[in-house]
This record gives sequence, C-alpha cells and structure tokens, in this order.
Amino acid sequence: MFRSFRTTAHLHATLDNKTRSAGLKTPALIGFSAVYVSSLLVLLFVFIISCAIDGVIHGGSTLFTSIWRPEDGHFGILPMLSATTALSVSSLLLGWCITLGVVSFIHGFGSRRAAACLHSLLRTMTAMPTVVYGFASVFLLAPVIRDALGGTGFSWLSATLLLALLITPTMSLTISGAVEQLMKESSVTAEALGFSRAEQFVYIALPAAKKWLFSAALLGFGRACGDTMIPTMLAGNAVQHPCLPSDAIRTLTAHIGLVMSSDVGGTAYYSLFVSGGILLIVCVAANLLFRFSVKAKMKKTDEMEI
Repeated sequence: MFRSFRTTAHLHATLDNKTRSAGLKTPALIGFSAVYVSSLLVLLFVFIISCAIDGVIHGGSTLFTSIWRPEDGHFGILPMLSATTALSVSSLLLGWCITLGVVSFIHGFGSRRAAACLHSLLRTMTAMPTVVYGFASVFLLAPVIRDALGGTGFSWLSATLLLALLITPTMSLTISGAVEQLMKESSVTAEALGFSRAEQFVYIALPAAKKWLFSAALLGFGRACGDTMIPTMLAGNAVQHPCLPSDAIRTLTAHIGLVMSSDVGGTAYYSLFVSGGILLIVCVAANLLFRFSVKAKMKKTDEMEI
C-alpha cells in the first residue's frame, strides 16, 4: 500500500520523456529566464568565493583565531562561526520538534476547525517581517530571560527561542503540504483498514513523508543560519564562544551587518567576505547533502521494487 507514495518521481520522469518524444519545445521566454537566473547565480557564487579567498589572503592569519580586537590588530572570526553553528542547530532542533507537533495536530489529532485556524495562523506568521518579531521580543522575551537567568537577557537562549518560532511556519507548511497530499492518496486504503484520521497520519502519511521531514529541516537550518535581524537584536553581539544559554554571542550574519555599517576597508572589512563565503559554502553543502540523500533513497527504493 506504500508503493503509490514512491511513484511521484517516476511520474515526473515519464511525463518528461513523453514531452520530449512529442517534440514539444520550451518557450523562448522560459528558456531565456532559466539561462538568466542560472547565470546570475553562477556569477554571485564566483564573486562571493573569490572575495572570500581575497579576504583570506589580505586578512592574514588572524582571521581564523578566537580573538576579535580590531584596535590591536586581531580579527578572529572563530567565535562567530561557533556561535552561528550553535544558534542554528539549537534553533533547528527546537523548531523541528514544534513543527512535528504542529503538523500532528493539523493532520492527525486536532479538530478540523482548530486545524484550519492553526494553518491560517502559520500562513500569517510567514508574512510578518522579522523585525516585528525582534522588536516585540526585546520588550517581552528579553526581560523574562533576564529575570530567570540573570544578565542582560540578550543571549543565545533568547535568540534560539525566537529563531525557532521564526522557522516553524516555513517547516510546518512544507511538511503539511506533503502530508496533506499523502493523506488524500491513502484515504481509501486507510478506510479499508479501519484507520482513524490519527492512525492514518501516524502509520501511513508520516512514514511516507520522511523526505519532506528532512527537506523541512534543511529549509529551517538555512533560514536560521542566514537570519540577520534576530541575532543582531537578541543575541547580545558579544564576540565569544557560546558556553551557556545565558551567554551573549555574535553570529556571522550579525557580524556582517554590524561591521558593514561602520567600517569600509581594512582587515575587519575583509572578514565580511570570509564570513559570507563560509555561509555560502554551508548552505550549498546542506543542499548537496539533501540531494545526494534523496537520490540514494530513490535508488534504494528502486532496487527493493525490482
């Protein structure tokens, strides 16, 4: 009964082959748009990587140290790299757990009216500017963290909680779309087996949506890793390695925004290109990992069917 869930990729391949055999041509405008966008992406990638290499050459060995004191000639970005990793991973773990609960409520355990309201709320949250989340959290979240853990309240924990909330709608809608389609496709099978809506979700739709669970996690990680406003407003912007949830940290994205607004030229400015190159490499590596894992899973599925 699960075989129908694995035929999507084969269906697209079949349609593509039929289109080619029928001699259908791609419209010129679509072809030009594809070439134009691809060229821009390639040029952007080459520009960022070349600037990052140039930044490493001119920035010197101090870039890859743990000390950031521009007045003394120390421009280490390792604390910001570790802060970016810690904040992205912690936000992803928390946000993914919330996302799984949200999707389970929408498609399995909640009433249809409550699920529709929650789904509409998620769509509304995706349209809200990031600065609104940050501005509200400065007055609502930071004081709570300050009273609970001490310090200023602008910390790794504050940024994690808000980033998890920020990436949850994106991941939830991604998984929800796939699960909704799987629920429709398996409705007849579920009714024949006497499954309830919750059982259909748990035993049929959710296992079949593993690829989309991983895809949503990838989107969430990229969103958390690349966000600038939340770390700048809530993380505290202290250049140090994160050790405790109450520690103030500075991420690579916040570093780019802060330095670009104050410095033009010099080693500190070169560190921006290195930071941008690192972020680009991380995002590209995550996408390649996802593509390879999906291809490997499809190949394994084909072998099992044969």
